[in-house]
Amino acid sequence: MTQRTFADLHRADEPLLLPNAWDHASAAALAAQGFRAIGTTSLAVAAAVGLPDGAAATREQTLRLARTLGSEPFHLSVDAEDGFGDDPDEVAEFARELHAAGAAGINLEDGLGPVDRHAAKIAAVRAAAPGLFVNARTDTHWLGDGDGEGTVRRLDAYRQAGAHGVFVPGLTDVREIASLVRHLGDVPLNILYSPTGPSVPHLADLGVRRISLGSLLYRRALGAAVEAATDIRAGRAPGGRTPTYEEIQALSRDTGGAADATVSFG
Repeated sequence: MTQRTFADLHRADEPLLLPNAWDHASAAALAAQGFRAIGTTSLAVAAAVGLPDGAAATREQTLRLARTLGSEPFHLSVDAEDGFGDDPDEVAEFARELHAAGAAGINLEDGLGPVDRHAAKIAAVRAAAPGLFVNARTDTHWLGDGDGEGTVRRLDAYRQAGAHGVFVPGLTDVREIASLVRHLGDVPLNILYSPTGPSVPHLADLGVRRISLGSLLYRRALGAAVEAATDIRAGRAPGGRTPTYEEIQALSRDTGGAADATVSFG
């Protein structure tokens, strides 16, 4: 493990580009490419077991994945939806379990629910798991109408409750991003990468400190699988790079896992 803490990565020379994995193999493959921190994606955790995302239905699956990945040689940030409950004490207990499993960070979304309730969850998590980096997400742009004043009001409340960083998925307007960076000061702003939004270098120039890929990699993996299957059915050879059986086997813990720097999918 690098000597830098997960919090340090939010204040490095370059923004933290955080890819999101959905199982051990995807996390290990990303770590083998040099990513020092990896997040999970709640959409993939839910979709894998046929449940809806954002419905507080995958608490146990999320904890199980954290226990699978928490001992690996990278910083792990867990997408915990809204904490899987409205009771701050219950959310805090879940966060404590994540930290005990080896997670370095937790992402908590407000779903446009009451500001004071989400702030209470953040404060409870900070008290229960002081070593966990709390990334507080507001859904004003993801689920709402993108109200700028509402975004600032929510983020200010979450900062005051103890959030280490804040996340505004769906925000792509460069002027709004720059304004929010200035308002937040030394609190790291997390933006969700969008193929139609600002590039990673542009976000870096704007002062964004963390750039998440969310469910993008999982959705692209599913798309590639379906495309390969339909190509084969149509008599075409599937395009793109296909890792070998041996390369996938090399990602398992018994053969070195994510620590095996020789694994390459390039």
